Amino acid sequence: MKIVDTPIEGLKILEPRVFEDTRGKFVKTFNQDFFKQNGLDLEFKETYFSISHKDVIRGMHFQTPPYDHVKVVYVPYGKILDVVLDIRKESKTYGEYFSTELSCENAKVLIIPKGLAHGFKSLEDNTNVTYMQTTGYAPNNDEGILYDSFGFDWECENPQCSQRDLAFKSFGEFETPFSKGQM
Repeated sequence: MKIVDTPIEGLKILEPRVFEDTRGKFVKTFNQDFFKQNGLDLEFKETYFSISHKDVIRGMHFQTPPYDHVKVVYVPYGKILDVVLDIRKESKTYGEYFSTELSCENAKVLIIPKGLAHGFKSLEDNTNVTYMQTTGYAPNNDEGILYDSFGFDWECENPQCSQRDLAFKSFGEFETPFSKGQM
């Protein structure tokens, strides 16, 4: 396993070893000892997955304090364009975004710290996105930012979005409860 830093502080990409033979692939997406050795002492409270059609956009999601969480995301089947937006007001990258492709082929794992909004566009039908979170779902703290309001080009003419995601405030209207100290 190898951890790669991104331009957004705390946002990391894990590049696991992929074992491949005539049967297929084997990928270890999490190892607690390795995470601890790399300053990621995480205790996961919830794991779930979504399955999306091509051109589905989900996001930009996060939970507010005290139910904010670190999120680990990977794609066991299919391919996504993953997008993360820094919404920590004192961060030097506040308002900046990072995107990367996550897929079954590249086996990358994204480690998203507290105070970042997360979303993705499915690049293939039946794409499975798996999430691990350090807090459980808290409906009163579940929020988001409108996916097309912070300058990212999703390169999608007819995105499929939920009504909930389309009702989020724009980035310009959003008042963040996150500070840099919450990373």
